[in-house]
Amino acid sequence: MYKPILGSLGYILSPDHKKTLLVHRNKRPGDQHLGKYNGLGGKMLPGEDIHACIRREIFEEAGLVCVEMALRGIINWTGFGPDGEDWLGFIYRIDAFSGEPFSGNEEGDLVWVEVEKMMELPMWEGDRYFLPLVFDDDPRVFSGYMPYAGGRPLSWRFERV
Repeated sequence: MYKPILGSLGYILSPDHKKTLLVHRNKRPGDQHLGKYNGLGGKMLPGEDIHACIRREIFEEAGLVCVEMALRGIINWTGFGPDGEDWLGFIYRIDAFSGEPFSGNEEGDLVWVEVEKMMELPMWEGDRYFLPLVFDDDPRVFSGYMPYAGGRPLSWRFERV
């Protein structure tokens, strides 16, 4: 039976829209994401909608309040979790925020990275497929499917709606 973990993933743009705030997952030994750079986000809690989830996660992980945000995509990651759990992820771009970001959180250091250079960083292999869609100028939301096995994507397909 398909019972995915529902989660949010956000990419915060700097005021000039040239950089994005990423977490370098470098603080928890045994972390499935250890050493990788990633957006901010996490699991949706009972009693909240997905927009509330990303706002809460960004505030908890970076100390920022989302002022303008855009849902950029939805991805079905089957087999992604450390024990093969399925994830359904809602991918946001945060175009404006208030506050000053933390320097880090319990998962790692927070760093501003030039959007044009972020693909040079260590990250999930699958992120390289969908990240261009998060930052492009196409206003349509993408919907994608990326099955995982052994920590690697098996395939990737998406459509814009």
